[in-house]
Amino acid sequence: MNLSKIYSTQFDILSSFIVEVEVDIVKNSGSPTLKIVGLPDKAVEEAKERVVTAIKNSNFGKPQVDKIIVSLSPAEEKKTGPIFDLAIALGYILADEQISFNSDNKIFLGELALDGVLRKVSGILPMVKIAKEKGFKSVYLPKENVEEASLISGINIFPVESLKEIVEHLEQEEKKEKDLSKIIKPHKSKINLKNKKKEITDFSYVKGQGITKRALEISAAGGHNIMMYGAPGTGKTMMARAFTGILPELSNEEALEITSIHSAAGALKDEIYISQPPFRSPHHTSSYVSIIGGGTYPKPGEVTLAHNGVLFMDEFVEFDKRVLESLREPMEDNFVNISRSKASVKFPANFILIAAMNPPSEVFRTKSVSYAEEQKFRKKLSGPIIDRIDLWTEVSKIDHKDLINKNIQGESSQEIKQRVLKARKIQMERFNSDKLNSGMTAKDIQEKIELKSEVKKILEDAAMAMDFSPRVFHKIIKLGRTIADLEGGEDIETKHILEALQYRPKNII
Repeated sequence: MNLSKIYSTQFDILSSFIVEVEVDIVKNSGSPTLKIVGLPDKAVEEAKERVVTAIKNSNFGKPQVDKIIVSLSPAEEKKTGPIFDLAIALGYILADEQISFNSDNKIFLGELALDGVLRKVSGILPMVKIAKEKGFKSVYLPKENVEEASLISGINIFPVESLKEIVEHLEQEEKKEKDLSKIIKPHKSKINLKNKKKEITDFSYVKGQGITKRALEISAAGGHNIMMYGAPGTGKTMMARAFTGILPELSNEEALEITSIHSAAGALKDEIYISQPPFRSPHHTSSYVSIIGGGTYPKPGEVTLAHNGVLFMDEFVEFDKRVLESLREPMEDNFVNISRSKASVKFPANFILIAAMNPPSEVFRTKSVSYAEEQKFRKKLSGPIIDRIDLWTEVSKIDHKDLINKNIQGESSQEIKQRVLKARKIQMERFNSDKLNSGMTAKDIQEKIELKSEVKKILEDAAMAMDFSPRVFHKIIKLGRTIADLEGGEDIETKHILEALQYRPKNII
């Protein structure tokens, strides 16, 4: 035979693709060589050593005096990672006529250990998804990846432990032997997705802080970005972590999209299926690339991993200024463009930003702040960033007696969530889509919002007095609309605009 074709896949955050793995053997060509072509990265190149050793240790014929060419097609697409090991090994064994099987409609994925055992790989979900979309019937992959892969229905998932096991399976399948004891059985998903929810802090355990809770409710209802500021230890982080508990559950399509993103980024860890809005909380020392994304071959950052969820940035002004300024694009457009010499990609980044900080007066425990500290603070917190944060709320200190008073208990997250859901339903009907009030364009405001004369007067007077930019002017209208939606009001009333104006930043230096 000397030539074989096996199918595998390459994962990508947005568009995975099928890879044809062709193996050609040239007999008696001198010293043995194995060359991989088709834009392989270092990990793919190193498959030469892994595959040859795994074949030998699985008791198959090791290449002796053969020249082996492995072609990964399409040639113009970059191939990354060790996911092609199994396909390359099977391609060699098939081309060398040590086995015979029909490779049509089959996808093979997995990294090989030197003893032939199959190891877990990242990005399984988007790869299985593209295999199904392209009409493949079966996917063979590492046993450790099978739970994640089985989230995609309508395609056979075969868990494989070793190269030797899959070869025996394919031989039996080809011969249609009656003794099927060694046949690998397709995996049937036993995942109860409803029981995979994380435990989230309930708002009922947050003492006091009624104003901040109200602001967070408005944020959740309309998808508005929010800043909490105040003394250390007043509950900002606790409330941020409780926030996802008042957001709507993800739809199946959203959950699969987010799980695919996390799978391709290698960020799933112990999770198999992300059914709740993601909560990402990067440290303030995180680099630009880790937050925004990038690299020689661009990978997603925290803004993309927070897609359809929450990006919590504690100690906001301690982040690098370049990081803070780069948030402008995703906060405005819900995506981020990453351009590098070897690739340019557009990652989704539709998140709610929850920022928290300790103003200098709280950090230094004094009411007077030096000019140098004030300038440092103002340089980090630029005007464009301030404008893009819809709600600003001060988190006050709580009396110690209230902290241990069991009679003081606020609303539960579930009670707040019900109001959020009703407000979002109103928005869905208004826009006939999943757009939220925070995403309204100037055109939407012109067409969908009708302000009464007294409301216009208050808004215009406030804009003049506080020198609002056009962006802030529109944000006040959007906030007023969300506040009205929470009450089920048809029109934006004076009280809604007045409340919205209260959430503009005050003198926090």
